[in-house]
Amino acid sequence: MSNSSTLNEVVLRPRFDFEKNNNNEELLTLFDKAKNDQSDFIVSRIDNHVFLKLPKSKQHFWSPQLHLEIDEIDGNTSRIHGLFGPNPTVWTMFMFFHFLVVCLFLGFGAWAYSNWSLESSYAIQLSLMLFMVILWFILYFVGRLGKKAGMDEMYLLHGFMRDTLRGTEF
Repeated sequence: MSNSSTLNEVVLRPRFDFEKNNNNEELLTLFDKAKNDQSDFIVSRIDNHVFLKLPKSKQHFWSPQLHLEIDEIDGNTSRIHGLFGPNPTVWTMFMFFHFLVVCLFLGFGAWAYSNWSLESSYAIQLSLMLFMVILWFILYFVGRLGKKAGMDEMYLLHGFMRDTLRGTEF
C-alpha cells in the first residue's frame, strides 16, 4: 500500500488496513525494537495496539498520531488496522463542541416552537438556530484545516510504520 492511496481516502480520521505474512508477535516486536532504536517518534504499545506519534518538542496543536492494531489471522498471517487521528484531547474537545452546538440547536428549536405555539415572536430563536448551523460548518472546516496542517506528519508516521515493517517485506 502506498502513501498516496492511504491518504487520498481521507475523511477526518483516515483509516487503512492490510495483511502481512508474519505472526503478529513478530510485528509487535519490531515496534518494540524501534521504540529503543530511534528518537524521532514515540512508540507506545498496549497488548496488540501500537501508538505512533511525534515527540512533544515537534508537536503542534494539530499533530496527528497513528494507532495500529495488529491482529493475528492465523499462525503466519496478521492484519494491521491503522487509524490516523488527532491527539485524543483535541478529538474529545472537537466532539464536545459538536455535541454542544447540536444541543443548543435543538434547545433553540424547542424554544422557537414553544413561542410559535404561543403565537409569540420566534425570530430570535430561528436566528440562533441559523447561527448554530453556521457554527457547525465553521467547526467542520476548522477540523479540515487542522487535518491539512498535520498532513506532512501523517506521511512521516506512515513512513515510519512502513520502514519499521520493511524488514518483513512490506
